[in-house]
Amino acid sequence: MSKLHWQSQGEGLDIVLIHGWGMNGAVWQPTIDALSVKFRVHSVDLPGYGLSHAQSAQDLDDMCQQVLAQAPQKAVYLGWSLGGLVATNIALNHPDRVSKLITVASSPKFAAEKGWRGILPKVLTDFTSQLTSNFKLTIEGFMLLQALGSPSARHDVKAIKKQVFSRPMPDPEALRIGLDILSEVDLRPGLSDISMPFLRLYGRLDGLVPNKVATLVSELAPSSECCIFHSSSHAPFMSEPELFCETVEGFLER
Repeated sequence: MSKLHWQSQGEGLDIVLIHGWGMNGAVWQPTIDALSVKFRVHSVDLPGYGLSHAQSAQDLDDMCQQVLAQAPQKAVYLGWSLGGLVATNIALNHPDRVSKLITVASSPKFAAEKGWRGILPKVLTDFTSQLTSNFKLTIEGFMLLQALGSPSARHDVKAIKKQVFSRPMPDPEALRIGLDILSEVDLRPGLSDISMPFLRLYGRLDGLVPNKVATLVSELAPSSECCIFHSSSHAPFMSEPELFCETVEGFLER
């Protein structure tokens, strides 16, 4: 199996950071710098993204297997957005590999349906058709959407863009597969089986994973902890970096 691109920094407890759709591991750099003071932090470029752009994954399970093939034997998994689905799926299917689980602006089911808040199917379909015509523009639009509502939106997008675009653009096929995962995957039935400590982080202003999802997931995973960042949208680690890292550290040290 071809290898994914990994970056590791610091010493101590192993933490694996998993980026979201359309992004790559470079999006985590400020978070890595802060957390690696106390922990050993690993970030991966998922198959088809960033410096792993030559690799490919068929679906969520395949993506998880490729991550596990090079990951530390046991680690804390922290996943943002689509990366939260990857981290949660690993925790459900390979609990022996996960000491603690943290999801950021993520949902066990991203697509909206009756009685469940989420992304409308039309939004996902539009993204797919835009991808084929101009995916750099689509990614930029997606980034803007992620920062919307945050007081530091302009700064957030500028920072994310600079980091993400420092690596190769994602493979269009990987982007399509990622959108399929966001449209189709539903991990809700397994949430009550998550046995390790589980922290869920949300942005109060997030339009992709609305606050209502936090409440619904608290019912599905009653033993999990939940924290909502007041001034953040879809990327709290960008909008409120110090508070974000403090919250993660507090959870890891408990």
